[in-house]
Amino acid sequence: MRATGGELGWLTWPLDQGEKPGWEVTQRTLNGSQFYTYSVCNVGEREQDNWLRTTFIQRRPAASRVFVELQFIVRDCNSFDATSLTCKETFNLFTSESDADVGTTFRKGQFKKVATIAPDEITSKNELRINTETRVVENLSRKGFYLAFQDIGACVALLSTRVYYKTCPATVKSLASFPETVAGGENQALREVSGVCVDNAVSEKLPRIYCTVDGEWVVPVGQCQCKPGYEEVKDACQECQPGFFKAVASGDKCELCPANTQRLSSGVLFCPCMDGFYRAPTDPSTGPCSGLPSAPRDLVATTTQLSAGKLLLTWSPPEDTGGRIDITYSIECQRCEGIVCQPCGEKIRYEPASTGLTDTKVSVSELDAHLNYTFIVEAHSGVSLFASQATPQAYRPPSTSALTTSLHYTDKCQFVHGKWDIHLQMDFIFSFRKRNSNSRQGPEDTYFSSSEQLKPLKTYVDPHTYEDPNVAVLKFATEIHPSHITKQKVIGAGEFGEVYRGILKVPARKEVAVAIKTLKPGYTEKQRQDFLSEASIMGQFSHQNIIRLEGVVTKFKHAMIVTEYMENGALDRYLKDHDGEFPSFQLVGMLRGIAAGMKYLSDMSYVHRDLAARNILVNNTLECKVSDFGLSRVLEDNPEGTYTTSGGKIPIRWTAPEAIAYRKFTSASDVWSFGIVMWEVMAFGERPYWDMSNHEVMKAINEAFRLPAPMDCPSTVYQLMLQCWLQDRSKRPRFGDIVNLLDKLLRSPDSLKTIADFDPRISIRLPSTSGSDGSPFRSVSEWLESIKMSQYSENFTCAGVVTMDHVLQMKNEDIKNIGVRLPGHLKRIAYSILGLKDQTSTLSVFAV
Repeated sequence: MRATGGELGWLTWPLDQGEKPGWEVTQRTLNGSQFYTYSVCNVGEREQDNWLRTTFIQRRPAASRVFVELQFIVRDCNSFDATSLTCKETFNLFTSESDADVGTTFRKGQFKKVATIAPDEITSKNELRINTETRVVENLSRKGFYLAFQDIGACVALLSTRVYYKTCPATVKSLASFPETVAGGENQALREVSGVCVDNAVSEKLPRIYCTVDGEWVVPVGQCQCKPGYEEVKDACQECQPGFFKAVASGDKCELCPANTQRLSSGVLFCPCMDGFYRAPTDPSTGPCSGLPSAPRDLVATTTQLSAGKLLLTWSPPEDTGGRIDITYSIECQRCEGIVCQPCGEKIRYEPASTGLTDTKVSVSELDAHLNYTFIVEAHSGVSLFASQATPQAYRPPSTSALTTSLHYTDKCQFVHGKWDIHLQMDFIFSFRKRNSNSRQGPEDTYFSSSEQLKPLKTYVDPHTYEDPNVAVLKFATEIHPSHITKQKVIGAGEFGEVYRGILKVPARKEVAVAIKTLKPGYTEKQRQDFLSEASIMGQFSHQNIIRLEGVVTKFKHAMIVTEYMENGALDRYLKDHDGEFPSFQLVGMLRGIAAGMKYLSDMSYVHRDLAARNILVNNTLECKVSDFGLSRVLEDNPEGTYTTSGGKIPIRWTAPEAIAYRKFTSASDVWSFGIVMWEVMAFGERPYWDMSNHEVMKAINEAFRLPAPMDCPSTVYQLMLQCWLQDRSKRPRFGDIVNLLDKLLRSPDSLKTIADFDPRISIRLPSTSGSDGSPFRSVSEWLESIKMSQYSENFTCAGVVTMDHVLQMKNEDIKNIGVRLPGHLKRIAYSILGLKDQTSTLSVFAV
């Protein structure tokens, strides 16, 4: 009333009080200030029942519990004369709920009592005492309510009535944003509230917190963490500054880029190596980069046992190790007659070995008399596989650092000053090596001509060659006790049973998240052996881009295969869910990881046979790993390196034509499949060849049709795809070549800026211009379904785009305005409309 300068319009009852009024507005002076009160003072009258009702108070839907704070004065009954025998010193508070304002209608029966209000201090004739009391009104559920005050014979002045509810204020805690929340009531002491991670933050579990009845936040659950490339700064996630990186989602700060890395961009997950520096496949992507080792020094040959044809070679370590400690050495022997040289052969013996040496000496024996020998000592490190990318120095071999020594050995013990007449030669033998490798090369074995592939460090063993498959499992996989495995939730279903996410906790090891493949009940012994054979295969691999086998459970009833857990699941589904969200540079980085994994398999003489984006798994740092070895087999030991099978299903869309036609699989056919994976990645999980049948795909391939470039695909990447799809398998690149090229593109991001030509009439398959029967689309929803954009049907309808004629009139801005925001989706719809506008020419393209 102080603010309005008048009455509040509260209702008094009874309406006609005659000479004995009930509640009425009075003006009082307190401390020199004028203020209004509602007061009543019929202390000398019997059976008083005077009511004062507020106006309608609307309730916020979530506020089921409100507080009523009263300021009032109650006169001491003893301050009246003896005639006031009916005087009271209390009054009552009532409430009544309603869904609408009932106006001046008043029925006492609709009100329920909240409390009897009694003063802590009463007012005498000479001293004014103001009381403040708060009462709670619980379990409100209708749109609003009234408060009412009942006088039963007291002398009361109501100074202030304050009605309020409590809320937990909007807040950000642990990078999770929580909205303002009304506090609960007596039936809900803690109200659970779900939050949302702030921009560029993620959480494995939904962030939650609890709001107490007093309006306080307690017990936050599910902490958000800044994404890779971001760090926490004042309740927000900001990009790592140039020169810093962060590889995983965590609460850590961005780290300074390690030694020999580029420090150009902001928001990076890792710092790429500077030119001339590399990371080994086993090095973490967050570690420093290393240079190539220089050549060994001071190579010296001395005799040990002349009669046995023995020689001791010693040398000094490289002057420059490239910053690595994993330096090893290898020895190669060439036997020369005149200008013709050839390998020394298996007769020559090396002690302790000819490769993998960590010491700087080796003993060579079984040398023949009267021949010239050339020994090449090479230094290797974990990054030597990248040597072909480095700038050649003089006649330095392309893949090693080496020193050579030539000597003439004779059993007549010719000495010069008491030692062998040994001529040290510091010129390297690059030209000789090149000529020699070409001499080994024939038209049918071009693909397998490199020494790296002819002599893999480790060769895959087919578990099917074991008479007892259980022996293969025990040889290549670690047995895990089932008590160390905890299943958490089903994440998929495999050929043999369900797949779970779980925890592996082995004594003395840190617990890790794992994927658990199970064998469904009722299996046959053959099904069990087939199930475990995949573990026998995986157990032979150790590479950061190959899914890691943790172990198996075979000695108990329920067999299991336990692998590392990949948080983002299959690559094809992950890309579909993030259509258009990644730049080409990041997609090429994913492809580089896949190619590195396939190079490792190829080097082990292993053919996958089912390489596809659905069989690539992605972890939370977007690292891609090859998985699913159900179809893969070992290369036979023959010149073509093929595997022939008499039956079985072949994934036509991903399989090379020679493998389809003759069921012959090689690493070259895996390269073809890798080209299809490249297309899937650059097209964000689009289905290869769209809705063409397998028969149509095979016919098109044989007629030289190749998948067109996806939208926004760099020209260099598309050209590599076309190289992978060459009809002549011997002309396709090797996986080592592919890794080298992708590394080159990643070191020079500008090489990805030129975009390959894109034809929407071909790149968006025929259904984007006509229905399934070849006729124009009958509805907008049918068209959207054909281009896999059905999720926008309601957007088109709400915007009034309800016919195909309306669709044809749309422009890019119109598509944005109806709510299509993802760049990939925007382009897909826009290009499809382009195809619709030229239906005749589209159909003619496919007719050709």
